[in-house]
Amino acid sequence: MRPERKSLKPMLHDPALKLSYMLRVFGLIWTAARGWTVAWGILLAVQGLMPVALVYLTKPLVDGLQATVGRGTTWESVRPVLMVAVGIGGILLLTELLKVCLAWIGTAQSELVQDHITDLIHAKSASVDLAFYETPDFYDHLYRARGDASNRPLALLESSGSLVQNSITLIAMAAVLIPYGTWLPPALLVSTLPAFYVVVRTSRRYHDWWKHTTTERRRSQYLGVVLTEAWHAGEVRLFGLAGYFRNAYRELRGRLRTERLALLRDQSLSRVGAEVVALLVSAATIAWMVWRAFLGHATLGDIALFYQAFQRGQGLMRALLTNVGQIYTNGLFLVNLFEFLDLETRIVDPPNPLPAPATLKEGIRFRNVTFRYPGTDRVALRDFSVTIPAGRTVAIVGANGAGKTTLLKLLCRFYDPESGQIEIDGIDLRDLSLTQLRRMITVMFQLPVPYQDTARQNIAMGNLEAEKDLSTIEAAARDAGAHEVIAPLPKGYHTLLGKWFAEGTELSAGEWQRVAMARAYLRQSEIIILDEPTSFMDSWAEAEWFERFRALARGRTAIIITHRLTIAMRADVIHVMRYGQIVESGSHQDLLARPGLYSQSWRAQVESASQSSETQATPLVNS
Repeated sequence: MRPERKSLKPMLHDPALKLSYMLRVFGLIWTAARGWTVAWGILLAVQGLMPVALVYLTKPLVDGLQATVGRGTTWESVRPVLMVAVGIGGILLLTELLKVCLAWIGTAQSELVQDHITDLIHAKSASVDLAFYETPDFYDHLYRARGDASNRPLALLESSGSLVQNSITLIAMAAVLIPYGTWLPPALLVSTLPAFYVVVRTSRRYHDWWKHTTTERRRSQYLGVVLTEAWHAGEVRLFGLAGYFRNAYRELRGRLRTERLALLRDQSLSRVGAEVVALLVSAATIAWMVWRAFLGHATLGDIALFYQAFQRGQGLMRALLTNVGQIYTNGLFLVNLFEFLDLETRIVDPPNPLPAPATLKEGIRFRNVTFRYPGTDRVALRDFSVTIPAGRTVAIVGANGAGKTTLLKLLCRFYDPESGQIEIDGIDLRDLSLTQLRRMITVMFQLPVPYQDTARQNIAMGNLEAEKDLSTIEAAARDAGAHEVIAPLPKGYHTLLGKWFAEGTELSAGEWQRVAMARAYLRQSEIIILDEPTSFMDSWAEAEWFERFRALARGRTAIIITHRLTIAMRADVIHVMRYGQIVESGSHQDLLARPGLYSQSWRAQVESASQSSETQATPLVNS
């Protein structure tokens, strides 16, 4: 079933939506760092009053100094000035202490909130339908969500905190200025409106550019991976591709850099114009106050207080409107985070799940199943029907693209079919809980998953309940032929596998496959599915492996997906797939006796073997 594409499109022009996202951010911050947030809010409020106290003490300080100069230096004349100076010193000291405390609290908040939101992204990524991974839109959206998770929520909190703090200080400053003229607070507002307009306009333009270039920025990241990761290193050197990829990276980054610098240039020019307006208003008000002093309506202390209050007020008003612009900007970016977290998961548990069978009695049945992968029109399975009896080993063979692996994905309910039913012992998969269904199934995927962890932990991933039981883990390794790989390692089962971390040991593809097989065997599920289990093995290792597998799978239902007929021939039943349908079924001998795709491919194998001293499995041909 295809994912809802509309859920990936942010509705950026909906103010109510952005507001709801911002409120959700505050809820996340409160959940992640409640105590720190309370302390942060209290200290912010206190810090907001400090500039007002400093400005308020400016007038008595200047007037006191002026009076002292006129009367001479005596204790009585100096004492009030000293007390004011001590008060100013205390306020400055307290301000610095508040800064230190707020920085400490901010770091603690940042760590907790980032970890909490990253955990939410991880949880969503692990639960979202596999169908989303088939669409480029999903990767663009995930890329944006990851980028926003690291700083946007805290940036929104900081901007909101600064808004509250600056509002407190500004209100107090306005109270100081109003006695000199009720028109002064509106003048402050007018002087800073152009700067606010610049912030909002440039924020919108930057966000539009940032969203529009998501794919290009992801591609530049991909080019960097090609040049730096081991997976591509061999071909990059052998084919001389380093220059090609470096040039592609430089060209792409250069284009992005040019576009961004053009935006910044326009922003800088706009800011200059806004600053000129603010400067003209400031100069006019100060000239007005000086004129009042000439007329004898203001003291030197009044001028000092007014200058401090208006200059700070102008800075505060500019900061306050900038805070509003920053909140607006962060709201734009937070749309990306929350629309990712709000992606609708379609593969979910039924309202009233049926109990899963403890032991398979009938088996697995596909009934008229049709399925196509998201974003494609090609049908992977078309009106597909097959029965896999309980307790039997069944091989599904066919050329690449025949639909073999699709069966695995549908049986694990990574996807739901467009039509038809898949049943286990007569129960539709959609009537079982996902946890119970997947607990019944063991899968070894075609490409073994290498976990950058110890050999023991790599196997334990198949059944975390056996994580501490080394004897059980070793038994699974022996059954899979992985013990011979692990035992000689420097620290045996405690050896770190892979090369991501220090002292890690890299395995060959075939050795990783054996470890993955041990992981599958550890699970002890009713249904075993192996997707191309011997793709990295030679013919001798293949025969030895199958004998081990038959012993292990006895009494369980096993499905082997392969194009190697030397594996398929040993199964109880063989189903041959072509273009999403079963075209032949039977035992090895039955299929050889009929003219068909299987016998044709087998003859091709025999002819190839007669020309080679080493028999190799021949893939099923498309003919």
